[in-house]
Amino acid sequence: YTELLTRSDLFEVFFVSGYYLAASAVQIVAALYFATVLSFDVRFRNFFKGVLFFPYLINGVAIGFVFLYFFQDGGTLDSVLALFGHHSGHAWLGTPVSANTSLAGVSVWRYLGLNFVLFLGAIQSIPGELYEASALDGANRRHQFRHIILPGIRPVLTLTVILSVSGSLSAFEIPYIMTGGATGTETFVIQTVKLAFQFNKTGLASAAAVVLLLIILAVTWLQRRLVPDDRVDLV
Repeated sequence: YTELLTRSDLFEVFFVSGYYLAASAVQIVAALYFATVLSFDVRFRNFFKGVLFFPYLINGVAIGFVFLYFFQDGGTLDSVLALFGHHSGHAWLGTPVSANTSLAGVSVWRYLGLNFVLFLGAIQSIPGELYEASALDGANRRHQFRHIILPGIRPVLTLTVILSVSGSLSAFEIPYIMTGGATGTETFVIQTVKLAFQFNKTGLASAAAVVLLLIILAVTWLQRRLVPDDRVDLV
């Protein structure tokens, strides 16, 4: 623990978590938007539900290999861009900024379905009489979202924020498969795995794992204090 806490370079990898934290914010907003839209009667609603949730069912290793080819030079993304006359010649995983942005985008695509299902279930648990009463009072969709949906899903929204923050700090599967932590994409968990199995510093790796757990618990406690989970009586 002394070595871990006196080596600042071991904590520099937390800057990479900023990309995943920003991506989680985008993910929550997108999931909440789609859940709100698909909670009402729209065409092909069940089809879009399946499309949004399907990526979460795919194995993370398979996703990593698929998007590894997707982002490589001359891969799927470059081929699609070439169809529109745009020849970027850009190495999507070649620089720290573009690589971390690409990896964070993959995380958004994969975990969007989980938050979508959580939000959708919470929205559908709100009594329909509230929408009918608000419509009679002249409320539009925006008013219903602000005054009915948001208060009704607040506990679930708090849960998704906690899961997103902890997931951002402990990102591992996708960056490990796609880059192995190279090009400035090493996360704290990847660093811990390398300490244990590549450098045989199991004691230091164990200490790092415990510190990560404590950091996640501290962030979760702070978030719960700043945003208290006060259930709102909708009746």
